[in-house]
Amino acid sequence: MGGESSYPLLYSTEDESSSLAPKFPLASITSSVFSGNEKGFSHKSENCSAINGESGLNFGEFQDEGPRLSLISEATERQRVKVYAEVLRSYEELQSRIDRLEEAKSRILSYTPGAWAEKIDGMDLREYDIPNITSLLLIGPKGSGKSSLINKISRVLENDIFLSGRAQVSWNSSTEDGTYFLHEYVIPRGSGSFCLYDTRSLSDDCSENRKMLARWMLKGVRHGELVKRKSDSKDLKARLKCKAWRSRPSSQVRDINFVIFVVNGLSVLESMDRVDGKKKEYSQMIATNFNNPLLSFKDDKPIVVITHGDLLSLSDRVRIRVYLGELLGVPPTRQIFDIPESNDSATELAIVDMLIYCLERADRNLPPKNLFVGEVPSFRCMLLCIVLAMAVVVHVYRLHAHQPRAPIAPSPTDVDWHRIRHLWLG
Repeated sequence: MGGESSYPLLYSTEDESSSLAPKFPLASITSSVFSGNEKGFSHKSENCSAINGESGLNFGEFQDEGPRLSLISEATERQRVKVYAEVLRSYEELQSRIDRLEEAKSRILSYTPGAWAEKIDGMDLREYDIPNITSLLLIGPKGSGKSSLINKISRVLENDIFLSGRAQVSWNSSTEDGTYFLHEYVIPRGSGSFCLYDTRSLSDDCSENRKMLARWMLKGVRHGELVKRKSDSKDLKARLKCKAWRSRPSSQVRDINFVIFVVNGLSVLESMDRVDGKKKEYSQMIATNFNNPLLSFKDDKPIVVITHGDLLSLSDRVRIRVYLGELLGVPPTRQIFDIPESNDSATELAIVDMLIYCLERADRNLPPKNLFVGEVPSFRCMLLCIVLAMAVVVHVYRLHAHQPRAPIAPSPTDVDWHRIRHLWLG
């Protein structure tokens, strides 16, 4: 997935990535991988040499180097070569599908919440808890490009590449400025199909991220809600307090239906190539937060969007997707989307593919309306009815016990002997 405005340069000789074609032709590697030709997997094969020399995957480090060869089996190396070829081929397939871009857009624009839900065991659509609007949550580290991605999605679906940005973009990720209030963006504007939630960047403290993500995933999100942390500096807390007094969060709470994890391709590449512990922390932080079980919907993990690919060569972009696929345990060709800052049709198609994937998963994992389904839950319903009946009985009894009683009027036949004695004694 993903496009690049300079994609045709892959077959020229002027660009660094273009040198990939003569020495590492896509047809050559895919044919050797999928044809079952065992010679194609040889350590000294032309294909593996091309991968090692041009892509930077460094498969050659596992060649005949004594003990290092025992660290990885030949089958694992074959699998990596296959995955690399699949990812590389996905860029070519994306280009071949550009003529279907408008058809894919129309599918998104005609979407309504629950329209793509799968019927399970004969359940009718009315039996699902369908939201008024499908909510997609964007999360990611500082400088990952969440706000820029929202602006790009809005421009693509509104067919206006010159549309002013709806989300405020932070141009200097080294400062503390960024997104501190949750922002809801209905896509397209004025529709009621789905919305994107821009969020505050993930913290370096994983415990703070767990609390923040748990609050959003379990309790929902509200437009305009301030996101504060204990680790915020005093100066930042003061500035946020000044910003918060003039804003009031929406009373509408929305449940999250799917998650989009956004990462900066430049930062991932730097983390891959450096042995420095500080640089490796970026990959570790991504893996820790991505594998938070609250972000998954049943077996469906979040999707990954790689940004800033326009600043990288094609070979590096392929390396990043293969690396993240191994790191996060998701298929790089289907669940990792390369969306660079390019205004070309291939990038637009990658965006639409990404949204279709998210909305399909959101509808597929809608919860049923009935909390209790089956024999055992029916017993729970009966038990709940008994408890409610007992509660009503106790409530009525308490009302009756605390009701003030009217004084008993004296009977006409009663004799007031104290008064008679008083009158008699005079």
